[in-house]
Amino acid sequence: MPLTSRWIYAFIVSCCCALLGYALYTQYFDGLHPCPLCITQRAFFVLTALVALTALIVHPQQKGRYLSAGLMVLFTSLGSAVAYRQVWLQGLPADQAPACGPSLEYMFANLPFGEAFSTLMIGDGNCAEIVWTLFGLSMPNWSLFAFIGLGLCAIASALPMVKR
Repeated sequence: MPLTSRWIYAFIVSCCCALLGYALYTQYFDGLHPCPLCITQRAFFVLTALVALTALIVHPQQKGRYLSAGLMVLFTSLGSAVAYRQVWLQGLPADQAPACGPSLEYMFANLPFGEAFSTLMIGDGNCAEIVWTLFGLSMPNWSLFAFIGLGLCAIASALPMVKR
């Protein structure tokens, strides 16, 4: 069976859903509460999945494949940046990690959007805490790898050699 852009879109949607499903599982069944940067990464996984799902349904021609790939690469790049920021925060010595900040709900309810967004991107002590690892890597490390892999898949979906 030849590799087609539709298979790649389905793969991206499946991966994003699996990653989001596991994140929700760890939140509601393992009791791991997501920090603001974790929630932001989830949002970029959702946006990537929505673009891939739309492309899967619409089945675009070459220009549409370029647009879809461009949007997915944009979202995976932004998600990678957020994940990298959290990995960096987790690598700081405990005395250099930023203090814990207000909750995400509080920030968006009580601060102007620009200030809430910039506070969100700075991260806080909750973002620097490592509460889960697999093979010695924290969840943001795995999230970073996933964003990079999904971005590469998005690029592959637009290659002319991949059938529509």
